Amino acid sequence: MLSGIKVVSFTHFLQGPSATQILADLGADVIKIEPPQGAFERNWSGPDAYVEGVSVFFLLGNRNVRSIVVDLKHDDGKAALRRLIDGADVLIESFRPDVMGRLGLGYDELRATNPRLVYCSLSGYGSDGPYKDRPGQDVLIQSLSGLAAGTGPATGPPTPVGASLVDQHGAVLGALGILAALHGRERTGEGTRVESNLLSAALDLQIEPLSYHLNGFRGERSASGISSPYYKAPYGVFATADGHITISLTSTDALSKVLEEPWFRSIEPDQEYGLREEINTRIAGLISEHPTRYWTERFSEFRIWHAPVNDFDDVLSDPQVLHNETVMRFDHPQIGEVKVLAHPIRYGGERPGIRRVPPALGEHTGEVLGELGYSAEEIGALLEGGAVHDHS
Repeated sequence: MLSGIKVVSFTHFLQGPSATQILADLGADVIKIEPPQGAFERNWSGPDAYVEGVSVFFLLGNRNVRSIVVDLKHDDGKAALRRLIDGADVLIESFRPDVMGRLGLGYDELRATNPRLVYCSLSGYGSDGPYKDRPGQDVLIQSLSGLAAGTGPATGPPTPVGASLVDQHGAVLGALGILAALHGRERTGEGTRVESNLLSAALDLQIEPLSYHLNGFRGERSASGISSPYYKAPYGVFATADGHITISLTSTDALSKVLEEPWFRSIEPDQEYGLREEINTRIAGLISEHPTRYWTERFSEFRIWHAPVNDFDDVLSDPQVLHNETVMRFDHPQIGEVKVLAHPIRYGGERPGIRRVPPALGEHTGEVLGELGYSAEEIGALLEGGAVHDHS
């Protein structure tokens, strides 16, 4: 769907590479600009997850892209970059604010020679403001945005979510903004600047509880730790005899039937929030008496909204996850079969496939320069002079 769209990517870590991978999955020609030592994610992986020296963190966010290595401090390298950008549809960068400007690659400068360029900046806090120079990292943003403070039991500490969901949501918002800008360009002929940042992404994830708070409704974390600050009980995770199960949005009348406890019938609908601690405590005591499978079958019988609490092994064997073909497999030339998450959306019943495995550092330097009109001799000279590098 994005065939013919050329994207120049100055991205690293997760928010930026994930955004460009979305575009690449949709058919865009994404050209990743890397320094001689490689992008950050080539040389880092959360739990030291490397397969034959290849970072799993790099593999999860860089498929379907091409890699070229350019020394941004070299005049000939910057000249090649300008030629590439002048023919591009999109530039996406995830440096700290002002870095691209200092490199002579700011939006105003590039727009002068390519007015159709959609220029996307992904940052931690925004391109200006008091926090613009702070490090923007997922767990820090979860803390700053209120997300951690709203998670976990009232008697325990604030609890960050166990995944980089802010990075990923920031990536999706960045890709969405680029697609909107490209659509607008079809009508106006002009590109524009798109900005997404992790702080705004984290707040957007909390659109429901934050909107309650903005309009005067205050919520507190449950002492039991099994209910959202803004939902009536039951809403959350309960311990069974052998695991845990989650219950959502269930009336006390239905609970009375399924749990065989007449007390729940005494609760009026307008009391369900105020009495949620007592409701939670009674539910927890009853749920703990039987194993998860017992409750799964019983809740299904009574049409109670519920789900078992799965670990990753459970998730990967879940019949719906398998049916949705959520996991993508591909053969990597260095390490063999790799498993990653597939593109999350279907188009015409199909998911976008993989056209290119995550590239070796500088794998496409010569190829891209050749497309820009450089001769083999000129490419050789750039390589010899250190302006660009390849993977050899």
